Amino acid sequence: MPFVALGGLLVIVCVLAYAYGAAQLGDRVQVLAVARPVTAGQPITAADLKQVSAAHDPGVRLVPASQAVKVVGRTAVVPLVAGTLLTPELLGDAAFPPGGQVTASLALKPGQYPQGLAAGARVSVYVSTTARDGGQSAPAASSAAAPARMSAVVLRVDLAGDGEGSTVVTLLLAASDAPQLAAAPSGGVVLMQTSPERD
Repeated sequence: MPFVALGGLLVIVCVLAYAYGAAQLGDRVQVLAVARPVTAGQPITAADLKQVSAAHDPGVRLVPASQAVKVVGRTAVVPLVAGTLLTPELLGDAAFPPGGQVTASLALKPGQYPQGLAAGARVSVYVSTTARDGGQSAPAASSAAAPARMSAVVLRVDLAGDGEGSTVVTLLLAASDAPQLAAAPSGGVVLMQTSPERD
């Protein structure tokens, strides 16, 4: 009798486990993911996409697999690695950079950017009106004691640099921030990597 009771209990457990698993699998949707690396600004082709099954989460806006035709031809706003689940925020218009944004390349010395910085990273860009050598830049219309802060996405990191010991980092940032960044004195820009934002 104990073995019969134990067998019955195992059957019940297996049935419940199967029901739970079926319910979980039933709450999944077919969405689009990146099949191979895509650089920022590169038009997305059908070969760059693949369909995957993902858990349905109302808080995450994934791109349904049925919209693949609408995605082809659009550009990647940031560098995309294989396996990335696509969201509307990662897709730009056919033109690059997207409207209201610009690209900028900076020659930075060690200490002005974090080690291991790579394409796709989100960074805070701190722009000072005082150069590192102690020289003052021309005062800006809205100068302040604290460095100005702006947000950007790293598009490229060229370790070969400019041939003078600097690493060239290319950023995607708001067009409204470009004039202030361009007016920064030598050594007056520092990058700090930030955590990915969830929209």
